[in-house]
Amino acid sequence: MNQLSDRINNLATSATLAMAAKARELRAEGKDIIGLSLGEPDFDTPDFIKDAAIEAINQNYNSYTPVDGYVDLKNAIITKFKRDNNLSYSLPQIVVSTGAKQALYNIASVMLNKGDEVILPCPYWVSYSDIIKLNDGVPVEVKTSIENDFKMTAAQLEAAITPKTKMIWYSSPCNPSGSVYSKEELRALADVLQKHPNIYVVSDEIYEHINFKGGHFSMAEFDDMYNRTVTINGVSKAFAMTGWRIGYIGAPDWIARACNKIQGQVTSGANCIAQRAVITALEAPASCVKYMVDEFKVRRKLILDLLGEIEGFKSNEPEGAFYVFPNISAYFGKTIKGKEINNASDFSLFLLEEALVATVTGEAFGNPDCIRISYAASQDEIKEAIKRIKTALS
Repeated sequence: MNQLSDRINNLATSATLAMAAKARELRAEGKDIIGLSLGEPDFDTPDFIKDAAIEAINQNYNSYTPVDGYVDLKNAIITKFKRDNNLSYSLPQIVVSTGAKQALYNIASVMLNKGDEVILPCPYWVSYSDIIKLNDGVPVEVKTSIENDFKMTAAQLEAAITPKTKMIWYSSPCNPSGSVYSKEELRALADVLQKHPNIYVVSDEIYEHINFKGGHFSMAEFDDMYNRTVTINGVSKAFAMTGWRIGYIGAPDWIARACNKIQGQVTSGANCIAQRAVITALEAPASCVKYMVDEFKVRRKLILDLLGEIEGFKSNEPEGAFYVFPNISAYFGKTIKGKEINNASDFSLFLLEEALVATVTGEAFGNPDCIRISYAASQDEIKEAIKRIKTALS
């Protein structure tokens, strides 16, 4: 008899983590799997950040931290927001969490009531939808197209708004599409929101520095959106610190106080050593990680060129992050090597079993016609992976 809660029984497993687990199982069986499924830089954390962590250990940082983060870390975040984003926040507006994912969960738990709708431009990051559902909200998916670089237009936003709309969540640069909203595109969305003053925005900017076009813009930079926007960020992607688990928000102080309150009952403050290291990371100029961004840009060209040689893959050129999100619906309804391909999940599983390459189905991101391929892997791994895919499909 299943005595688990309805909440957990109705919760989907993270597709990215599920694919990573499946890939690990096959590796344990001795199969040579190339993993292009996880959103994790393949670089080491920079030495100057590791040195700061070691110094913190030697200085005996080992006690509980303030729930919302060390004051000097919050001051470093305030300086970073001003320097990189032209955003002015005060100490009560900053909350440090165990990764940006916890920050998102905090926001959902303090903002959403049962039946509140949250608009999600598709594709969206895999956990948005379930975090919203866990907090009794209703995800409202807005379909975008590869022709429009997977970005929601002002007209689409207007059409999706109902009396129950409470929030909009989006990422820029986007996981999984790599799309980057320009200042003009965000202004058009903000103009729609001026007619609906009770709708709030979550702007997930975790990939901010992995931007190939330059000119990252934050929704909160608009004076008329500042008090309605929660800016989410962290150090996982830009500084190759995924396992350090530090994310943070800049938000209206009443929202930040509520996040501090909920976090105090769930996890309390984030890891003390990681927080000390992040002070050093954020005080460094963004140029200190440019070598990673330059390499990602080279890999982007490589993977797009190679995918362009495979019939049935249709890709746009992503402007940020480290993913491509090709439309592979040309394969639907076909049988390849005895396996019937009816959707992106079938296709992704086929690539894992036949090409020994791990990708993620686009269904998990709200787009059943695409798959997500991470190019946070070496150039040799990318070449071999796409060669295997091409061979399996030929």
